[in-house]
Amino acid sequence: MPLLLAAARPCAQLLVPSAAGAVLGRPSTARPLGRGTRRGASAVASEKTVVKAEEEEGGGEYDAIVVGSGIGGMVAATQLAAKGARVLVLEKYVIPGGSSGYYRRDGFTFDVGSSVMFGFSDKGNLNLITQALKAVGHKMEVIPDPSTVHFHLPDDLSVLVHREYDDFVTELVNKFPHEKEGILKFYGTCWKIFNSLNSLELKSLEEPLYLFGQFFQKPLECLTLAYYLPQNAGDIARKFIKDQQLLSFIDAECFIVSTVNALQTPMINASMVLCDRHFGGINYPVGGVGGIAMSLADGLVDKGSEIRYKANVTNVILENGKAVGVRLSNGKEFFAKTVISNATRWDTFGKLLKVEELPDEEKNFQKNYVKAPSFLSIHMGVKGSVLPADTDCHHFVLEDDWANLEKPYGSIFLSIPTVLDPSLAPEGHHILHIFTTAGIEDWEGLSRKDYEKKKELVANEIIKRLENKLFPGLQDSIVLKEVGSPKTHRRFLARNDGTYGPMPRGKPKGLLAMPFNTTSIDGLYCVGDSCFPGQGGSCVLIELQLILDWNKDLLY
Repeated sequence: MPLLLAAARPCAQLLVPSAAGAVLGRPSTARPLGRGTRRGASAVASEKTVVKAEEEEGGGEYDAIVVGSGIGGMVAATQLAAKGARVLVLEKYVIPGGSSGYYRRDGFTFDVGSSVMFGFSDKGNLNLITQALKAVGHKMEVIPDPSTVHFHLPDDLSVLVHREYDDFVTELVNKFPHEKEGILKFYGTCWKIFNSLNSLELKSLEEPLYLFGQFFQKPLECLTLAYYLPQNAGDIARKFIKDQQLLSFIDAECFIVSTVNALQTPMINASMVLCDRHFGGINYPVGGVGGIAMSLADGLVDKGSEIRYKANVTNVILENGKAVGVRLSNGKEFFAKTVISNATRWDTFGKLLKVEELPDEEKNFQKNYVKAPSFLSIHMGVKGSVLPADTDCHHFVLEDDWANLEKPYGSIFLSIPTVLDPSLAPEGHHILHIFTTAGIEDWEGLSRKDYEKKKELVANEIIKRLENKLFPGLQDSIVLKEVGSPKTHRRFLARNDGTYGPMPRGKPKGLLAMPFNTTSIDGLYCVGDSCFPGQGGSCVLIELQLILDWNKDLLY
């Protein structure tokens, strides 16, 4: 489950299909991620041939068509395929994954988005990536991360979130000894919510009927979830904690989950991430995050379903008000009993559906939520000597003023996945993936020359901040640098304005305002971050695990 997803410019070296048309099945030139001969070669999708001819025309009917192969779309597709459905996934790019994809440059294998991965443990009910892979007969080797993130905050506040909960709490209490009771009560409440979730078999958590069905088996757990469903993390924190700096730290904790502060972060979402990082831990897939979608794509084909690449869906086809199929940019049409959109709801209802008026539920959604900002992302290859030997994998930097937390370019998230998996970079080198929030409005209306100049200027300022705070000599150690702007994300990831999901216009009522996977259009479902329970951490996979068991009409 990605944390603070980001994206960078994909490259032509990356799994380009051998023919110009759409590809069915696996990418025909797929190869293991990492550098092949070192740790990391074995865990990613294996090389298998395309299961059908690339020249095959559109036509034929499927049980379900999934638009987009991000993790949301791939999990929905593979879970349906595992239940016997004939599924077609249509992806406009040349590999699966979207924000959870990868690309290669000069011996470096970069994660397109975040390298902080939840859901890979082997225990409980919230190891949702493990479960999704298992459903289609796949498993990935992972590397445990001894920490989640190292915070570097104003007033020289430094907090390392250890994998072991007791170690984390001890460190935090040492920083705020006068708030020991409040710290234990706030994070204790998080654990109460997490344990309730973890005791349930998560199939359709977004449906109240599902919770009612579970009530007689686990009444206390269901009542706990119902009580906290409309509440936000910031309100709960303020019941127990008075120290403003500590409350600001909890804002930062929530920001890396949801890109908003604690008062705008649903308590259930926050609890899942703030506890699962200790229960199941952060575990990095050997060979890179891109291997998750690749393995799911392999599993999809193993179950007799299909995935087509370079297949740009431009329309959802409606007949008598029901979604019955899709049309590609080349005019090909495909038909199914059910259409599932992994696009944002803005893209789904603003571009794919040609309706004269938005449905009421979409009007309400856009009334309550705005598009969250996008990101400026920097992928770098650097000389290994610039990093101290004990460098942590993930860092969050906010140097001077808490007020800058949510401002564009105000805070910086940094991942160094080669700390865990050296096979991602040439020997003696590391990967730095840096991202910071940015709005697309800052990047519109520029000439190509001015656009490239601005990318370089802004990126250098971010790098200089990291050099001053963490790694002296960083600028001189760079051997490769790629910069992606919000326009990059919009273009390659088909995200409306490059957004990474919805953000409440004001203070939300927990998760109650989020739309479910169902839509007012018969036969059309949505998955991804603009559906319940929203963006961040646990959200990508929870709402996918699963609409399918509850919504039997997807199959029949």
